[in-house]
Amino acid sequence: MKLPPILQGESLTRLLQGAAAGALVTVVLGFGWAGWQLESKAQKLASQSAINAVVAALAPICVDKFQHAAGATATLVKLKATDSWKQDSFVTEGGWATFPGNEPNSNVAEACAKLLSAVK
Repeated sequence: MKLPPILQGESLTRLLQGAAAGALVTVVLGFGWAGWQLESKAQKLASQSAINAVVAALAPICVDKFQHAAGATATLVKLKATDSWKQDSFVTEGGWATFPGNEPNSNVAEACAKLLSAVK
């Protein structure tokens, strides 16, 4: 039986070729299939997860502040009449997305506006 050219020759050469092929397969499978990721990507995902958690916690508080403000019913009608892409600015300008010691949070304002728009 005749061996392919890659399997012929010095055993050290074949060993190095096998090690290189094995390392390549390991990297491709690890990053592509097994879920490995670089530290920078993990940090981005953790940061985004933290932002999502803050928004999820503060958006209902924003809605509550909005609903307990003076003239909430009329303001809700104004909010719903505002273009959807401007509603977060409406909520921010109203101060409902501002919490003590912090600047207004645009992500919270956007989530708050979506929740308020869904109110009947």
